[in-house]
Amino acid sequence: MAIASDMIRGHTETIILRHLLEKDSYGYEINKSIAEKTGNQYELKEATLYSAFRRLEQAGYISSYWGDETTGARRRYYSITNTGKQYYQECITEWEEAKQLIDGLI
Repeated sequence: MAIASDMIRGHTETIILRHLLEKDSYGYEINKSIAEKTGNQYELKEATLYSAFRRLEQAGYISSYWGDETTGARRRYYSITNTGKQYYQECITEWEEAKQLIDGLI
C-alpha cells in the first residue's frame, strides 16, 4: 500500500531537516533518500521540495551553498543551522504529541 500524501503533508520540512542532520545534501539526493527509506512508496514532488527549501532558508533553519563539482551540473547544497536543529526538536515533540492524540482517537 502506498503511503498517502495526506498523512505526510505538514511534515515535509521535518523530513528534510532530519536528512540534513546527517549531512549536507542537495534536492535530488534528499528525494532519493526519502524514496529509499519508504521502499519507493513516497516521493516528494520537485515543486514541494524546493518550496520547502525556500521556506526553511527564509526562516533561518537551513543555509545553502553551491557545490564545486568538476563534472555535470552544479548542485545547490543545503545545511541545517543551529536554529534549524532546535526547530527540528520542536517538530519532533509536536509529532509525538499528535501521534499520541491520534492513537487515542483511532
